[in-house]
Amino acid sequence: MVTMSPDVSVSTNLGGWINKFGVFSADEQPNYLGDDRLLRWNEGPQGRHVELGLSEMNLFLALHAFGLGHELHGEHLLPIGTVYDPFVCRGLDALIYALYNGAKFILVGTPSGVTLAPEGGAHQSTVTTSIGLELPNMTYAEPCFARALDWLICNGLDRLSQPDGDSMYLRLSTRPIDQTPFEDLMAARGADALRADVLAGGYRLREPNANQIADLVIAATGSVVPEAVAAAKLLETEGINALVLDICSPDRIYRGWRTAQQTATRNGVTTRDVGHLGVLLSEAERRLPILTVQDSASHSLAWLGSVYGARTVPVGVDEFGQSGSIAELYGTFDLLPEQLVNAALLALS
Repeated sequence: MVTMSPDVSVSTNLGGWINKFGVFSADEQPNYLGDDRLLRWNEGPQGRHVELGLSEMNLFLALHAFGLGHELHGEHLLPIGTVYDPFVCRGLDALIYALYNGAKFILVGTPSGVTLAPEGGAHQSTVTTSIGLELPNMTYAEPCFARALDWLICNGLDRLSQPDGDSMYLRLSTRPIDQTPFEDLMAARGADALRADVLAGGYRLREPNANQIADLVIAATGSVVPEAVAAAKLLETEGINALVLDICSPDRIYRGWRTAQQTATRNGVTTRDVGHLGVLLSEAERRLPILTVQDSASHSLAWLGSVYGARTVPVGVDEFGQSGSIAELYGTFDLLPEQLVNAALLALS
């Protein structure tokens, strides 16, 4: 396993890895900063992190080469590249050609969205979800909870070695998230069942009131999942039962639906198969209104309503970001729980 980043190794949380495995250099280099710092920058031939300087294009060129190590040098590597998510676009040409040529790697875009609130619009990504969803040979995922991320990245690393495997793009956030809802759900359902849903692209995070049918589906992705859960609780006080889905890989949910359609079309038959979404929603829930919530362009999840022909209200970020606190930015883009309640009422109207 080897990591690489364009001048953002610390801000993308690679510090612990660098301390343990060091930074690659063809020759041993003196550590001018010393080992009494939180980050120990020890460079030498045994290092397993490649620091590329401020060049995202170089990151994707390196991922391309490392991701073809098994073909070029007979040495299978597990390359992981980290980058500020908005700057995926800076190296997009190299990323496309890497995937086109069959290179396999893990790409981590973090931090992402307006959740990176203080740094302003230049560092806040909104369109990268479309890039991840639409590029071939790469699976896009955006988990909210740490254990789901653990399962997805292990699955992604495993697929790098499979003949029919692909690369993985993880769109993440540095926002602190309370892990209790996921851990409670895992205790109730069991790790194996929940892991299977996570790897398939999504799971039922919050159920409607016991013995009552849901009035609404809230489908959320990534760092705004806590706001979706909070909105469901507010709706409950108004007598409205909401089912909350955590769509941790919109790519896999969409691909399951699209593959079923494509197979039916090519064989000249009809089908009711819609992939994993059909597992997540019961017959009675499939035409309920849907509220989609994501810290990215609002169209990113808007297609969910097309699967069963359900009324859909998409909420997301459709303008350039600003500087402020997370609460201020979420308020600007209608992502606060009370604002999501209004959007849910619109979906129900």
